[in-house]
Amino acid sequence: MIKVLVNGYGTIGKRVAWALRRQSDLTLYGVVKRRPDYSAILAVKSGIDVYVPGEEELRAFEESGVRVAGLLDDALGRVDAVVDATPGGVGRKYKGLYVKHGVKAVFQGGEAPDVAQVSFNPLCNYSEALGKDFIRVVSCNTTALLRLICSLNRYFTVDRVRAVIVRRGADPKEVRRGPINAIVLNPPKLPSHHGVDVKTVLPWLDIQTAAFAVPTTLMHTHFIQVFLKEGVTREDVVRVLEGSPRIVLVGAEALGVSSTAELAEVIRDMGRARGDMYELAVWEESVTVIDGREVMLTQSVHQESIVVPENVDALRAALSIEKDGERSINITDTALGLVGGWLLWSS
Repeated sequence: MIKVLVNGYGTIGKRVAWALRRQSDLTLYGVVKRRPDYSAILAVKSGIDVYVPGEEELRAFEESGVRVAGLLDDALGRVDAVVDATPGGVGRKYKGLYVKHGVKAVFQGGEAPDVAQVSFNPLCNYSEALGKDFIRVVSCNTTALLRLICSLNRYFTVDRVRAVIVRRGADPKEVRRGPINAIVLNPPKLPSHHGVDVKTVLPWLDIQTAAFAVPTTLMHTHFIQVFLKEGVTREDVVRVLEGSPRIVLVGAEALGVSSTAELAEVIRDMGRARGDMYELAVWEESVTVIDGREVMLTQSVHQESIVVPENVDALRAALSIEKDGERSINITDTALGLVGGWLLWSS
């Protein structure tokens, strides 16, 4: 059984740890925490071994009475791979330690692309990541854009993409971020970094993006124009999206929902752990085709969880456990209970 350590147990780390405990070919060895807070206590109570970066953190845990399994350096000597889910920019500081122990590492989109040998999305470049020592799973917005683009490009030929990204201002638990009463140009100068990040996976693509941060914590939402080289119909596009992994069509009229708040409520009522939506939600009524070659649509992205399946696939690629990307995606999605096709009308 492949042993994986998760370094960082915040928004992404705790979800990746949860996902690893549900895989048949990967096992969660433990997680790394800096502070003996509620998440460390809950991890221990759920049977997860908690490690700390160094002696200073060890003393803090001992004083708080939270059980520690050992130091990060000890754990790295016993695992096959690590998912680095530390805050953006911190993962680079740990890279030398991963090299020292000869463990493969999966980094997050908050790190600069050059921290890894490849930026990754399994629908786009799974084979490119096979056997790599360091893989970077791109950010939530970039992951959403790539899922859509690569799904369409599999059947049609994507020429160029233009996207406007409405970003949530903060995650639900964050109390020191905003905006509270503003729409913030993010950034004022175009393009935003999202299109640049897409090109780390698809360097050939002509893509430009703009982004705005707004006062919500639930989801991002994108308005996207995809220009194709050949003529298609709306029915063609819907059929492709309906059959694409990790994309779900949301019928606003059929479900009686037309907002991210209502969509989040649907996911909670479905019984999803933490209310997570791993799928990219494409609003079906928004799908429009103009002159056969311009596809327009709106999609929503649960920023806390969308990259979790990609982290699992990145581990399989790095360790060459599964050399076929479609098989890895299917294994991951089955274990996590992802749906495809139409939300609430999926088999």
